Amino acid sequence: MQLLEAIDEVASLDPKQFFGIPLALIGAALLAFGAQYQSRGLNKVERIVGASAGSGLSLRHVLGLLRRPSWVTGTLLLGLAVAFQIGSLALSPIIIVQPIGVVGLVITSILNSRLSGVRLDRRVRFSITLAVLGIVVFVTIAAFTATDRPVTDAKLTIILITFAVVLALALLAFMLLRHHRVALLFIVGAGVLYGFVATFAKAVIGRLQQGEFETLTWLCVAALVVGALLGMVFVQNAYSSGPPDLVVAGLTVIDPIVAVLIGIIVLHEAANAPVWASLVFVGSGAMAVVGVIGLAKFHPQSGHSALDGAPQGAAGTEGARAGGAEGTDAESTGTR
Repeated sequence: MQLLEAIDEVASLDPKQFFGIPLALIGAALLAFGAQYQSRGLNKVERIVGASAGSGLSLRHVLGLLRRPSWVTGTLLLGLAVAFQIGSLALSPIIIVQPIGVVGLVITSILNSRLSGVRLDRRVRFSITLAVLGIVVFVTIAAFTATDRPVTDAKLTIILITFAVVLALALLAFMLLRHHRVALLFIVGAGVLYGFVATFAKAVIGRLQQGEFETLTWLCVAALVVGALLGMVFVQNAYSSGPPDLVVAGLTVIDPIVAVLIGIIVLHEAANAPVWASLVFVGSGAMAVVGVIGLAKFHPQSGHSALDGAPQGAAGTEGARAGGAEGTDAESTGTR
């Protein structure tokens, strides 16, 4: 009987909601490459300016970034990633497609390890495995239990009020702790903000599909823009105090966790999910969080900016060679 009920539930799902998965996968890949290019561009600008951006981007940093093709390329790739993400949100519930961004973590970890010459030890690889496994399990269960729900005025009001509180806390934390180069602080802040950005994007898309676009929806659009801009500031500070794969790890786990919680609690996308699925959601989400915390704790480049010496765990000759190569490139008129 339970098997028949499960088959009926799967058969009743809208096939369209599975189409958002490949779009989310493409967006995750673009996110990985975009993060790598942005991080590379910021590190070069830090060397040119001679000051870390860990305590905030100065005007010289911003102007330097706009002149670095690598940073501009990364920004364009991230813009494309957002476009694919919006397309996936238009087709599928947020709790299905948002966690797929963890694919970007795998790509970025491989890229950064090869480019920086820093080997990831067993603890870091285990942490990455935990994060990836947790998200894979979550998405797999969500794909067969989640459904889109109408976005009502009451739901929008709850999301907007919650975001206002989060925004105030994020600004306060940034003002008090911005001089402390703690990568995890900026990553968590960016992840939470981008989780709300994804939620607002989903809400606005839902209202458009429902043919409803009024004051509350416009407030969601404004909140989306504010969250995206502040999240970008947090991300740039995170690049200055941590490696790109750590930044992507936080964004691809914290961002979907926030969005998923809102999708489940406020948007009721998992209202039809059985009790066992809810338990799996909690367990797999906790697994992903533990993985990210482990990555932040054990990553050999955590807490090092581009102006620091070779990070602990990297060979001194490799660090000197990489620093010399990067410094030469920064001073030249190269195209990167």
